[in-house]
Amino acid sequence: MSNQTKLTPTPGQTVGPFFGYALPYAKDRELLAPGTPGSIRLQGTVYDGSGATVPDAILEIWQADSEGKVVDRTGSLVRDGYTFTGFGRSSVGNSGVFTFTTVDPGPTEEGSAPFIAVAIFARGLTNRLFSRIYLPENEEALAKDPLLSSLDPERRKTLIARRDADGGLTWDVRLQGEGETVFLDFQ
Repeated sequence: MSNQTKLTPTPGQTVGPFFGYALPYAKDRELLAPGTPGSIRLQGTVYDGSGATVPDAILEIWQADSEGKVVDRTGSLVRDGYTFTGFGRSSVGNSGVFTFTTVDPGPTEEGSAPFIAVAIFARGLTNRLFSRIYLPENEEALAKDPLLSSLDPERRKTLIARRDADGGLTWDVRLQGEGETVFLDFQ
């Protein structure tokens, strides 16, 4: 018999709330300057399982430009006010609300449903969560989307943003419980 000590597994390090001190940077939520022609506001609220707002989450988004081109430019961490890089990061305040200045992404392939990829960091999570935000307009493309068509209609709704009267988008995140947002698992 060996003299080795049996090791007991321990829970993983949670991703927050310390990230609020290290990850934000100047203009991180502005994928392009507010007021730029074609710019929209993407906003929403992060909720926990009991429906309370989460005051210290961070969301990251990646998206194609309005023409559907995936941008391959540097400058995501040093904003120059006019170069669209397709990446943004927004921390939420005490109200749980996040906001980005961006554009409606175009479809990356003919007939595909445009979407914004999202990563969510929040206290109590052992790893970040991944999801998508789909634009609400093109019903035909939404119906053909492989991810959306694989989901129950009630779950599908959690990935489709609402169009606001001013042209912006609202998409809320529910980390668990009733109306829980669909999260993606990457192997």
